[in-house]
Amino acid sequence: MRFMILRKADKNTEAGVLPSEELLAAMCKYNEELVRAGVMLAGEGLQPSSKGARVTFSGGKPAVVDGPFAETKELIAGFTMIEVKSKEEAIEWVKRWPAIDGDGAVEIELRQVFEASDFGAEFTPELREAEERMRDHILQSGKAMGAKP
Repeated sequence: MRFMILRKADKNTEAGVLPSEELLAAMCKYNEELVRAGVMLAGEGLQPSSKGARVTFSGGKPAVVDGPFAETKELIAGFTMIEVKSKEEAIEWVKRWPAIDGDGAVEIELRQVFEASDFGAEFTPELREAEERMRDHILQSGKAMGAKP
């Protein structure tokens, strides 16, 4: 089972305040533990929403709104993708998140990633093959999540 650990944004992440050396070291240690356990697939911090954009569709037509976005509690500051055996195992990893992040008051959201088997008969063998080809191409081209250019 794959899960995405979402580090929610706060006033500091949205202001572009960079993490301290202490927090960077703690996050590096946490990520190393995930890697050593063989569960980490990817992980990155995100720039503040002021450097982003939202694209909304109405009647099939896109409209672009540049950041920043007002509702900080709904924004994401970073993510980690893990593959574990259960939701309980994923929660145990989240509980090990560095306590110094957000001065000890950080919000982490955990979301399970859809797998092909979750889609049932609508996800036909042809669609499965197309998705597998796409995933293989991404992995072979080095553009998988977390890969550095």
